[in-house]
Amino acid sequence: MSGLTLPAAIEAVVIGASSGGVEALRRLLPALPAGLAASVFVVLHLPRGRGSLLAEIFGRVCALPVREVLDKDPVLPGTVYVAPPNYHLLLDSGPQLALSMDEPVEYSRPSITVLFESAAALYGPRLLAVILTGAGADGAEGLAAVQRAGGCCVVQLPADASVPQMPASALQRTSADFVLTLEDIMSLFRQLPRSSA
Repeated sequence: MSGLTLPAAIEAVVIGASSGGVEALRRLLPALPAGLAASVFVVLHLPRGRGSLLAEIFGRVCALPVREVLDKDPVLPGTVYVAPPNYHLLLDSGPQLALSMDEPVEYSRPSITVLFESAAALYGPRLLAVILTGAGADGAEGLAAVQRAGGCCVVQLPADASVPQMPASALQRTSADFVLTLEDIMSLFRQLPRSSA
């Protein structure tokens, strides 16, 4: 992956995944460096009507604190936020987190596109957006919004994904800055700026 470099001023990372996403994120999130300056937001499609153990599962392998989002939580740097089941996750001015029970988007709530669009509006070119393995087309419109706002767009190489449909749909809808294997996305994450504090 030599020669691939991130913009220097990334303040937020948004990640969307569906089928195969738990295993992909269990590999990917440990690559986030301790002391990361950016905040990280994750939407993973989950069955409705059940509690989520994602914060606990990912917290065991991640160097950063991992939290399930509560409505109106302030956004802290160096923290991984996971959307709860059956709620859209949005970013609002402050910045702070917001949860919504609006209608599903692309049959999904939480929707990757809803998160990506709100993050693009808030962070613009300071945003890194990542689409991982999954079925369906959720996230494709959101990634296009990130690109229009000047953010950096990363898509998992469809051939590398457990379920290639979602990355392929994103690439049909918009061009990505990087189309990478999971291993190369991990290398990209290791380049993210750390806090000077």
